[in-house]
Amino acid sequence: MSDSLPNKEITNPSRLLLVDDEPGLRNAVQAYLQDEGFDVTTAVDGEEGWQKAQQIIPDLVISDVMMPRCDGYGLLKRLREDERLSGTPVIFLTAKGMTADRIQGYQAGVDDYIPKPFDPDELVARVRNVLQRQERLLAEAARFADADVGQMARQITEIRSMLTQVDATPAKDIEIPNFTPREASVLQLVAEGLMNKEIARKLETSIRNVEKYVSRLFIKTGTSSRTELVRYALENHLVT
Repeated sequence: MSDSLPNKEITNPSRLLLVDDEPGLRNAVQAYLQDEGFDVTTAVDGEEGWQKAQQIIPDLVISDVMMPRCDGYGLLKRLREDERLSGTPVIFLTAKGMTADRIQGYQAGVDDYIPKPFDPDELVARVRNVLQRQERLLAEAARFADADVGQMARQITEIRSMLTQVDATPAKDIEIPNFTPREASVLQLVAEGLMNKEIARKLETSIRNVEKYVSRLFIKTGTSSRTELVRYALENHLVT
């Protein structure tokens, strides 16, 4: 944690949230992970884990399954239903080692599953593997979202110019779909020429969620590209 270490300024440590109701194991795992260079916040059960997850927006959650108040499955369900946290990787730590229990965890949306007792080096390896996989997915999504940024901006400018010249009015036979408030916000930002990464930053959500909303907009408007979507929105005065 010392400011004298130059490598600490190069990359920020991954933020981990460790949720476990066993004080001994919780403290031991926290210390080990911190020694490996991670920034670790702890919680005593799923209820506290949920509160802290909303506060710190962790890069990864490590959670026990059997806990009072809110168990691991309850915590996972809340994370997956929250727009800011739905893409957060989750690793379950549990005393259960049966295949059926692991299947239940994966079906609930967990990213990895480590039965107790476990080798701390294996835990670290799995944590790094899940984080690296997440980084690859985000990098790929960002690369896709930022493709042809200049071309998209030019197309939007041309569409706006064309429509102002012809004084476009909504077609009488088109039934305008109902958009949720979040879909409407995404539509407005797409029409402003923002890419998925920029929209995610503005709306404080994940790129994956932005892609989900854009896909819904395609379906609702019958369009198949961002340019078509923007044209549809402008022609029908759905954006400013």
